Amino acid sequence: MEHQEGTLNFDSVRITEDEREYASNSYLMSLFALLAGLPLPIFNLIATIIFYFGMRKSTKFVKWHCTQALVSQLFIFFFNTVGFWWTVSIIFQSQELNNYYFGYITLILIINIIEIISTIYTAVKTRAGKHVRWFLFGDLTDKIVK
Repeated sequence: MEHQEGTLNFDSVRITEDEREYASNSYLMSLFALLAGLPLPIFNLIATIIFYFGMRKSTKFVKWHCTQALVSQLFIFFFNTVGFWWTVSIIFQSQELNNYYFGYITLILIINIIEIISTIYTAVKTRAGKHVRWFLFGDLTDKIVK
């Protein structure tokens, strides 16, 4: 990714094997939690928070990627939670299915598919020592980590 003014730049820093592994694991943590805790959206967030707090005293590269993973999980958590509870209310309160529900479920499926693909891509690239900034979350992560 390009270096933009006001963003953290890791291009000139030597990143160790351990740093690459920890940074990559920060993204993989949410995928493991997704498989273990489907369909409850809180499991992804909890796993990412635990990993984040475990790595908060690590190097800036690791901390940055843990923070980006956490910010992305917070974002997607709210979408998934609404979809989860809407589905529960339809099942247990016999609410009618409507186009708004199907539209919302389609939206969160698309968001989740994009997030899973992005997470796998970023985990692989980060493991190789590449710094990957996500759209929307990279700038926010810079502000949090600084």
